[in-house]
Amino acid sequence: MQMIDGQKLLSCVTIDDLKDAVGGRISFCACVHNLRHMSGFSFVILRTGRYIFQSVYCEDTCNGDISELCVGAYVSVSGTVKTDERASYGYEITLESFEILSKPSENYPLHVSARKLGCSIETNLSYRSVALRNPRERAVFKISEGVCEGFRQFMLKNAFTEIHTPKIVSAGAEGGANIFKLKYFGQDAFLAQSPQFYKQTCVAFFDRVFEIAPVYRAEKHNSTRHLNEYIGLDFEMGFIKDMHDVMQMETAMLRYVMDYLAQNYALELSILNASLPVVQHIPIVSFFEALDIVGASSNKFDLDPADEVALCEYAKEKFNSEFIFVEKFPALRRPFYAKNSPEDAKLAESFDLLFRGLEITTGGQRIHDYDEQVEKIKNFGMNPEDFKSYLDIHKYGMPPHGGLGIGLERLVMKLLDLPNIRQASLFPRDITHLDP
Repeated sequence: MQMIDGQKLLSCVTIDDLKDAVGGRISFCACVHNLRHMSGFSFVILRTGRYIFQSVYCEDTCNGDISELCVGAYVSVSGTVKTDERASYGYEITLESFEILSKPSENYPLHVSARKLGCSIETNLSYRSVALRNPRERAVFKISEGVCEGFRQFMLKNAFTEIHTPKIVSAGAEGGANIFKLKYFGQDAFLAQSPQFYKQTCVAFFDRVFEIAPVYRAEKHNSTRHLNEYIGLDFEMGFIKDMHDVMQMETAMLRYVMDYLAQNYALELSILNASLPVVQHIPIVSFFEALDIVGASSNKFDLDPADEVALCEYAKEKFNSEFIFVEKFPALRRPFYAKNSPEDAKLAESFDLLFRGLEITTGGQRIHDYDEQVEKIKNFGMNPEDFKSYLDIHKYGMPPHGGLGIGLERLVMKLLDLPNIRQASLFPRDITHLDP
């Protein structure tokens, strides 16, 4: 155990650690976030992995030269803790000593200690490793952490098994051209558009599965809502009656996640001034009902961004819900594994979930019958031989099942009212960004 002046050195200090140390000493590691020189003393603002702590340097009481400190220096410090309502979290540290562990060779190119960076998205991304040192920028990804942890906890509590599926695959789950190609030891291979085939396979022996993992889409979008690599929150469940079982499971999961965020991430929610939605009953409309609601032509086969905004406004006004399910999409515009509606084969047992004007989920019931799946693959103009391993799960028996995929960055973007999805991605990948 590392010690400094006989004091245990904390590498990950928390607010509770400061609380417990009031009236005594504490030693911990941090980064100098800001320096404010006053008359006769200086404020040394210290940044840890989650918190910003206020400390005070006085030449008479601290064994160290303040002139050696600079913003961006990593230090170990020791000092006494007292309560002070004016300080962050209500605690202030009077420095007794510090040791410089490392110093930057250049000054920050961004105003890291400002409440908001105040730079363009392109500047932010160009200096991403610096931008993420800003507490507000960093807080976004603590919220992402909370969403993933809440999702995982809920899944495990509801008898889902966590799986980890390949991201280099021999065929695209969605079909079409929006897939990244690569060479795999002389063979053609692709980056997975979805864990769809694998999570369906796993339903045969686990009944319920989920995954949190990257998803790749080779779409040449340059919008505020698209990424070419994103994190998917996926689950698949067997023995369902219909797709409404999947929708009910998602509703319960979202309720759990929002409660989890409220209980465990109040600090970040406050930094970001974010308002969590209340998840109760989520209204459901059919695709063609949705077109009527927004006044769109019945000849459309999908919703456009303006439709999604209008539908969410409708849900908020009529049902006081920030979410709305849209179901029964035209079958030809849904994946080949989507089960056709028993009432109308031109429709699919498929749904989207819209939240604050944006689609964040696509899901539905899958085809579990072998002959039915082969026939639909043919109807989509594809060769069943190209999907032999996928069709094996149907050939050897599957329960009625369904599932969904949620875009983590889209969900976080809307939770935090961010204007651009790239702000919800640590190191975004789109048509112009492959670095850092």
